[in-house]
Amino acid sequence: MEAIMRVATKKGVVIFSKSSCCMCYTVKILFHELGVNPLIHELDQDPEGKDMEKALMRMGCNTAVPAVYINGQFIGSTNEIMSLHLGGSLLPLVRPFQAMLP
Repeated sequence: MEAIMRVATKKGVVIFSKSSCCMCYTVKILFHELGVNPLIHELDQDPEGKDMEKALMRMGCNTAVPAVYINGQFIGSTNEIMSLHLGGSLLPLVRPFQAMLP
């Protein structure tokens, strides 16, 4: 839990992911298309990744990845993120973290 929060608060938008996960890829692309450059933490490339994955599951994640944190708060996995996006509620959450576009 401590390792999760340490990473989740490093940047405004953090995605816990696995490099081989297609749903993680989808969520990453969505955030990039929204102009957000999230911190991507690949659990399969972290020595503590297995423990972090278990901690995410204990914290209530239906699936360990992707797990999206915005402003240090757990928002959800793919279903929650896509529902927020389709309902128009995701953009206001990420607006403070969008890159300045020319």
